[in-house]
Amino acid sequence: MRYEITGGNLPVVICHLEAGETMITERGSMSWMSPNMRMETSGGGLGKALGRMFAGEAIFQNRYTAQGGPGMIAFASSFPGTIRPLDIRPGEGMICQKSAFLASEVGVELSVHFRKKLGSGFFGGEGFIMQKLSGNGTAFLEIDGSAVEYDLQPGQSLVVDTGYLAAMSETCSMDIQTVPGVKNALFGGEGLFNTVITGPGRVILQSMPLNTVAAVLRPFFPTGNN
Repeated sequence: MRYEITGGNLPVVICHLEAGETMITERGSMSWMSPNMRMETSGGGLGKALGRMFAGEAIFQNRYTAQGGPGMIAFASSFPGTIRPLDIRPGEGMICQKSAFLASEVGVELSVHFRKKLGSGFFGGEGFIMQKLSGNGTAFLEIDGSAVEYDLQPGQSLVVDTGYLAAMSETCSMDIQTVPGVKNALFGGEGLFNTVITGPGRVILQSMPLNTVAAVLRPFFPTGNN
């Protein structure tokens, strides 16, 4: 499979497949394709289907296979931002925010990832349930805004505000910390808690979380009383 990502801040990934190669998408994100791409919808079993539902994805997967020769298929992002390719290998999985998964080669498995610590689920802003990408192949993530990446060494940490974490290596750990000082917490405008990511591993942050955009735009939306 070869691919190209184009479109600037409204990105689309165009994948070029050899005969017999298959791509998977969870949310019907196919934008356009060559006529020899065959679609098949599958749940992959009840357990996997429910896991995908809890991870913020659709219960069923769409599988697109090139038949009779090379094929082409494109997947577009649902929000202005970035499409980031991930090279998934055995033992090198990635933990992602809910609904980050866009598409992947058939060798990549999407499953649910539960937070081990209750505190990080309640207050970390990322939720108890995230997505885990494992297996072998290339996967594509939707990033809200621009993507900024860090490679954390063992024991090295990064403090992240709510919603800015897009993905991290499965070797990273996550916890929360309170904003120090009562005045800072109450009047600093940054909330009461931050997420702390500790290495070793790769961390991908996003510059424009969807929940932050929604909060900024909310005052401009008409209410039912007007």
